[in-house]
Amino acid sequence: MASAVWSNKTAREFILLGFGDLPELQILLFLLFSVIYILSMVGNILIITLIVTDQHLHTPMYFFLGNLSCLETCYTSTILPRLLASLLTGDRTISVQRCLTQYYLFGLFGATECYLLAAMSYDRYLAICKPLYYGARMNGRFCVLLAAGSWINGFLPVTIITSLMSQLPFCGPGKIDHFFCDLTPVIDLSCSDTRLIKLLGVVLSGVCSLPPFLLTVTSYICIITSILRIPSTTGRQKAFSTCSSHLIVITTFYGTLIIVYLLPKTKTLQDLNKVFSIFYTILTPLLNPFIYSLRNKEVKKALRKAVSKFTAFTRI
Repeated sequence: MASAVWSNKTAREFILLGFGDLPELQILLFLLFSVIYILSMVGNILIITLIVTDQHLHTPMYFFLGNLSCLETCYTSTILPRLLASLLTGDRTISVQRCLTQYYLFGLFGATECYLLAAMSYDRYLAICKPLYYGARMNGRFCVLLAAGSWINGFLPVTIITSLMSQLPFCGPGKIDHFFCDLTPVIDLSCSDTRLIKLLGVVLSGVCSLPPFLLTVTSYICIITSILRIPSTTGRQKAFSTCSSHLIVITTFYGTLIIVYLLPKTKTLQDLNKVFSIFYTILTPLLNPFIYSLRNKEVKKALRKAVSKFTAFTRI
């Protein structure tokens, strides 16, 4: 990212207000978010380990799930450590460079997740709606291309917008009424005319979210239609169980994104933005491994096998 040339009146740091309006809850929030962070890291790393070590999980669906868990590990590490430090020490300042870096990583992982969830929905679409073509189509090379394409599609737009943001002059007082550096709150602190960069931000945000969202919705419309055509109840339940976990994750992720970024900025919704932002930045990375593991027989079987091997090893 380009370095900004700071004048004497240019802000060199911002203040992330976070949950500073709730001083009596700082310790409680620190303990709560600490537990969430630990569980999220342990859960996602466990999913990655199981997928890498268990041969039965070397399938396209679990390849994408492993990528998602890796992404969620990075995603939550971008937001929570800084928030925990702020809650513990009371120091809510963050340098402009670190703030832009946090936004860059947050935007990169968030945009990549949109495309990765779309790739996972396409995988489920082929498995349920086109089972005869699934084995030939979802080969290892194609899966790697989908995963790499997800990262590239997330990387390019966020790199462009962050590079432009790094050249903006920021004036004090640089107070951000949020617990992390998001696009609009940061741009609003600039001294210069930001209409063009805001418009570009809207366009690039649409590029990051709208195509994968439409692909995901289309895939699940086809999936649900195909499931309803299955004559037997057992067949419908089996087919739906293979995609229900993914559908829960998508609903939670996109539902909160729509509330935060697309609904009108009324006073009530602005006050609730922090709460809804917690869902897609903190709770979704926590819930993903538990949703997939607790509702998935293959993952639970691999976990039991890993526990048995570990128990046998410790007895030696």
